[in-house]
Amino acid sequence: MEETGQLIKVLIHVFEDEDFQRKARISPNPISLPVNPESFTKNYKVEVNDDQGHGSQGTDPKFTKTPPKELKLDFVFDGTNTIQGYKYNDDKREVKDQVDIFLNAVYNMNGGIHKPHFLQILWGKDFEFKCVLTNLDLNYTLFKPNGDPIRVKASSTFLQYVSQRERVAREGKKSPDLTHSRQVKAGDRLDNMTYDIYNKSKYVTQIAKANGLTSFRKIKPGNELLFPPLDKTST
Repeated sequence: MEETGQLIKVLIHVFEDEDFQRKARISPNPISLPVNPESFTKNYKVEVNDDQGHGSQGTDPKFTKTPPKELKLDFVFDGTNTIQGYKYNDDKREVKDQVDIFLNAVYNMNGGIHKPHFLQILWGKDFEFKCVLTNLDLNYTLFKPNGDPIRVKASSTFLQYVSQRERVAREGKKSPDLTHSRQVKAGDRLDNMTYDIYNKSKYVTQIAKANGLTSFRKIKPGNELLFPPLDKTST
């Protein structure tokens, strides 16, 4: 809640692109959780290689990678009309309609991108999590006499999603075996930028092709260029 006492619900904005710029053409968008979770879990991991040589005691774990963060949310869909202030997207009361809205946003495949949507979960001013759904358990607990559900407990797991461009910008690593992202500045030349990354300018044609350029001489200030790992046997 904010200082005004107004309840702020968890919102899920739904996107069609990994840069979280193009909103999915579904309604409603964003969706809100009908009931805020009482708690949520963020999972942080660091993976190391702790293989131990034969005949040795102990080991020196070597860092391998930091996997994406996970977010776990548990909440309910309710149709009993017993929860004060309960209101779902578009004021849908039937639990099956509520679940359908949620599935359409976070789980169903979008035919235009051939995968489920990219998601941005917001709660108030400070909580933001860009992600994709990786697991959803729906536990049906109450039913009408005809079998229609009137309460469903949802347990969902979301995996942090960072686009390639953003990931490269965050890491800022300089190894030529990694993908780099560079913004073109006035006076930049692609052959010089290529030399700065690979210590050789002869890969400029491969870089132009990787970025969809018809000529390595035609780069414009402000454009973002990718410098991926290259086939060093090809010039």
